[in-house]
Amino acid sequence: MRTDSSPGTLPAREHLPAGNAGTPVLDVVIPVYNEEKDLQPCVLRLHDHLTRTFPYAFRITIADNASTDSTPLVAARLEAEIPEVANFRLEQKGRGRALRTVWSASDAPILAYMDVDLSTDLNALLPLVAPLISGHSDLAIGSRLARTSRVVRGPKREFISRAYNMILRGSLQARFSDAQCGFKAIRRDVAQVLLPLVEDTGWFFDTEMLVLAERAGLRIHEVPVDWVDDPDSTVHIVKTATDDLKGVWRIGKALAGGSLPLDRLTRPFGDDPRDRDIQDVPKGLARQLVGFCVVGGLSTLFYLVLYSVFRQFSGAQVANALALLVSAIANTAANRRLTFGVRGRGGAVRHQAQGLVVFGIGLALTSGSLAALNAATGDPAHSTELAVLIAANLAATVLRFLLFRAWVFPDRRESGRESTVVATHHPSTPTYSTTAPYAPLPQRPVPYQQPYQTTQVRAGEAADGSWRDATMRLQPVRPHDTDRGDPR
Repeated sequence: MRTDSSPGTLPAREHLPAGNAGTPVLDVVIPVYNEEKDLQPCVLRLHDHLTRTFPYAFRITIADNASTDSTPLVAARLEAEIPEVANFRLEQKGRGRALRTVWSASDAPILAYMDVDLSTDLNALLPLVAPLISGHSDLAIGSRLARTSRVVRGPKREFISRAYNMILRGSLQARFSDAQCGFKAIRRDVAQVLLPLVEDTGWFFDTEMLVLAERAGLRIHEVPVDWVDDPDSTVHIVKTATDDLKGVWRIGKALAGGSLPLDRLTRPFGDDPRDRDIQDVPKGLARQLVGFCVVGGLSTLFYLVLYSVFRQFSGAQVANALALLVSAIANTAANRRLTFGVRGRGGAVRHQAQGLVVFGIGLALTSGSLAALNAATGDPAHSTELAVLIAANLAATVLRFLLFRAWVFPDRRESGRESTVVATHHPSTPTYSTTAPYAPLPQRPVPYQQPYQTTQVRAGEAADGSWRDATMRLQPVRPHDTDRGDPR
């Protein structure tokens, strides 16, 4: 119990001391174009931060996008003076092209990039890559739109960023909050499979990569960031908006047409609990409940309409029986196809026969309810009859679902149909390890070993020159940069 009047203060945040490390675990790419003034301060500051705070070996790679000033000389000097710095020169412009080329050639298990002006506070770097190192996530992005983010920027940049993300959410159903923040990371083995699918070589590269990853079911981790706008940045609104809208249209059209081979992507790390065969835990229960409720609601409306029609020329019991019979046949057919995913004519007659048994139970419940109503009141109102029938049908619905699931449409594996709920690995194709994605992360030695050689490779090509792929059937499910070359 405190006895002094001081409210007390929390200790200042401090990073855990970095231990000794070995082979590079993290490769941070800095794409630049004509950044002769900002490049050296950026690299020195980033290098100092990683040396003090990052517990594993790292590399800083300068990706020069065909600069025409003295940027290549500055990059070469930094590479010669700092062992952890590497220089990669491209003769064509395009940030997406630079990232894809360098990431494809890198041997580090974790790949990241950030803007040369370091608008994002570097304290978010370790939280960004930690879920990737642990194997929890496949990609990680910094978000300026999270609740706990602290952002300082002008109204024009704020409007463009939020409007762009609204377009993504409305047109591509994107669930990530910030596609434009130049602060992202990805696992190398995920990049080797994902990057060949990304076509854009400019500023839309980030968005396309995230949309494809989310649609393929990969896990994207978001980190709130502290971000300060660079006042020297320029925004070419018309050109940027046009390029982005073209990209959104292209991706939306490809997704709608099913032309993207998203089945090439996998969940690389960890055992997906949905893929396990766990006793007493029915698979697809939530999806089946939703489908059954939708079909049941439509069937109830159909039944009530039929009952009202038949009631015009028959008694209540006859109208109820006829309406139930017709709606039961339609209900069984709809649940067979939509709720339980049974296709084809095989077993259709048997299913309808079993459905009629379930219909008989519903008829007994509803008929008994009507009989009880007529016994209680000699001539009940039509609205009262409908209310009683609705209540009786609700009770029959619960029993109907249980009978459908356990008796009429049991586990689909027993009937020889292919499940579309779980992902199925092909034994003939390479798969990712589910127990140890990498060997134990090495410790960083002092001094650092010679960095990798910079070699020109084609986008999507692995560091050893081979093309890797991992295929897996997967049920689809979730650039705002501040360097002076960024039109945003």
